[in-house]
Amino acid sequence: MSQRRARTMPLKSLSVLLPGIKWLHGYTAQDAVADLIAGITVGLTVLPQGLAYATLAGLEPQYGLYSSFVGGIVYAMLGSCRQVTIGPTALLALMTSRHTGFGLDSGPAYGILLCLISGVVELGMAVLKLGALVDLISLPVTVGFTSATAVIIGTSQLKGLLGLRGGSGSDFINTMRSVFGNLSQVRRGDLTLGLVSISVLLLLRRLKTVKVAQRVRNLRAQQLLSGSIWVVSTGRNALVVLVSSVLAYSQCKSQDSCPFILTGKVKSGLPSLALPKFETTIMGKNGTEVPQTFEQMLSELGPSMLILPIIAVLGNVAISKAFGGAGLSPTRELVALSLSNICGAFCSSMPVTGSFSRSAVNHASGVRTPIGGCYTSVLVLLALSLLAPYFQYIPKAALSAVIISAVIFMIEFEVIRPLWRCSRRELLPGAITFVMSLAIGVEIGLLLGVGADVAFLVYRAARPVLSVSKLQTINGMSYILIRPKHSSLYFPAIEWVRSGISKALSTHGTAPVVLDCAHVHDFDFTAARGMGSLYKELAKANVPLFLMSAHKDISVILKESTNIDFPTIDCPNDLESLVEQMPDFELHLQVTAPLVESKMLQTVEANATELSKLTTSSA
Repeated sequence: MSQRRARTMPLKSLSVLLPGIKWLHGYTAQDAVADLIAGITVGLTVLPQGLAYATLAGLEPQYGLYSSFVGGIVYAMLGSCRQVTIGPTALLALMTSRHTGFGLDSGPAYGILLCLISGVVELGMAVLKLGALVDLISLPVTVGFTSATAVIIGTSQLKGLLGLRGGSGSDFINTMRSVFGNLSQVRRGDLTLGLVSISVLLLLRRLKTVKVAQRVRNLRAQQLLSGSIWVVSTGRNALVVLVSSVLAYSQCKSQDSCPFILTGKVKSGLPSLALPKFETTIMGKNGTEVPQTFEQMLSELGPSMLILPIIAVLGNVAISKAFGGAGLSPTRELVALSLSNICGAFCSSMPVTGSFSRSAVNHASGVRTPIGGCYTSVLVLLALSLLAPYFQYIPKAALSAVIISAVIFMIEFEVIRPLWRCSRRELLPGAITFVMSLAIGVEIGLLLGVGADVAFLVYRAARPVLSVSKLQTINGMSYILIRPKHSSLYFPAIEWVRSGISKALSTHGTAPVVLDCAHVHDFDFTAARGMGSLYKELAKANVPLFLMSAHKDISVILKESTNIDFPTIDCPNDLESLVEQMPDFELHLQVTAPLVESKMLQTVEANATELSKLTTSSA
C-alpha cells in the first residue's frame, strides 16, 4: 500500500508542473488512432498555411514551418483544451511584418526576438493573473480590429495574386497605391492561377454542406462518400497547393519560361537550437550595413511588444472558451501559450497563438486529447526533412489564394445590423478601430478603439441616469424620489447628482428628497464628501434628504467620510414620522430651492436633454 502511494505521489507532483500528463491516464489505442487522424488532417492544413503566413510576415517560407511544430508539443504538455492548435496565424504574421523589412538578416532576427518577448510578456500576465485584461476589448472593437486586419491581409496578398514583384507590406494605403500603380505589370499566368485557386477553395469549403451522400442508398457507400467529401473539403488548402505545384513543376522547366512566380528554395532540415539574436544588421539607405544594438531593436519593436501578446491572448482564450467551455483556466492557457512562444523562439519561430480555423479542423477530425498536436508536429518535422526541396515549386499566387480565401470570412458584416438596432453607440468604437487600423495601423487603431470604449464607460460613470419622480405617501405627503440607475456613485458623478436634485426641486417645489440606494452598492470618498455637502445645502433650505434601502456599507462610508448621520428609511411611508420631528420644515411650502444659479440650471437642462437623447438612441 505504501509503495503504491509512493508511486502516485511523484505522478501527482509531475502533473502539477505538466498538466497534460493527465491525458496519458487511460490513454487507449482508440484514442491514439483518433488523435493520429486529427493530427495528420491538421498537419495537411498547417503546411500550406505556415508557408503562406511566413511570406506574409516578410520571412522565408521555412520560418512558417519552424513556427508550426513547437507549439503543438508544448501545448500537449500544458494545455487544457484538446481542440486548440498553436501555430502561426494571419493576424500575428501581419503584425510581425511591420518589423521585418529592413533587409539582410534583420527580418528573422526581429521576428524571433518578438516571439521571445511575446512569450515573456504572456508569462508575466499569467504570473500576475492579468488574463482578465482582454475583457477591456469589447466585441465591437474586436470585430472592427479583425475586420480591418482581414482587409489589410487580403490586400497585402494582391501582389502575389497578380504576379507583381516586391514584398507584401502591412500598410493598407501604400499597398493599394503600389498595386494600382503597377497594374500594367500584371502577369496573366499568376492572375489566372490565383483566381482559379480562390474559386476552387471557396467551392470546396461549401462542399461539406452539400448532401450528396444522402442520395446513395447503400449505407457503406454513403459513409465512404461522405468521408471522402469531408477529407477533400478539409484538406482543400493542401490539395490546391499540391495541384498548383505539380502544374508549376511541369511548366517551369526553366526559370525564364515559367508562367508563375514561385516560392523559391526552402531551406531543408530542422532549425538550429539557439538563443534569439539580440543584435543584428540592417541595410542602410546608401546600401551599407548598419549595426543594430539590442536597445535599438527594442525601440523598433515598440508597442508591438505589448499589443501583439494581448492580441495573441485574446484569440487563444476565445478559442479555448469556444471549444472547451467557460470552465477552462485562463491562467493555465496563458502559461501554455507563453511557453510555446518562449520555447519556439529557441527554434527560430515567429510569434504564435491558437488558430481558430485549424482548431475547428481539429475538432471536426475527432481529436480526443491535445496529443493530436504532437502528431501534427511530427508531420511538420517530416516535411521539413523530406519535402522542403519540393516546396520551391509552389506558386506564390496559390499561397496568396490560400490566405485570401481564409481571411475573407474574418470580415464580420453580420454584427453591424443587430448593433444598429440595439446599441448604435457601440458602433462608434468599432468604426474608429476599423478606419484607424486601415489609415494608420492596427496597433494604433486598436488603442483608439479601446480608448473610445473606455471614454464611454467614464462618461456613463460621470453622468449616471437619474429617474426623478414626485410621489405621495399613503397619507398624502409629497416627496421627490431620486433613483440612480447605476450601482456605483463615484467622484465624477456627484456634481451631476447634485444638479439633478436641484433641478427636481426647482421643477416640483420644495419637498423631502428621497435617494433610492437599493441598487447603489458603492461610494468613493469624494462622492461621499459631496453627499455631505449636498445634505448641508439642502438643510439650509429646510429640505430634508433621506436615504432609502441603503446598504449598511453605504451608511458606514458616508458616516466615516462626513461625520453625518444620514437619516435612512426602508420605505416612503416612514417619511411622515421622521419629518414630524423636523420643526423647521414646512410641509406644504412650495418655494423653489435656490441651490444653483439660473445659468447652471440651463446647463443642467441641456445636459439632461442630451442624456435623454443618448438614452433613447441606446435603447
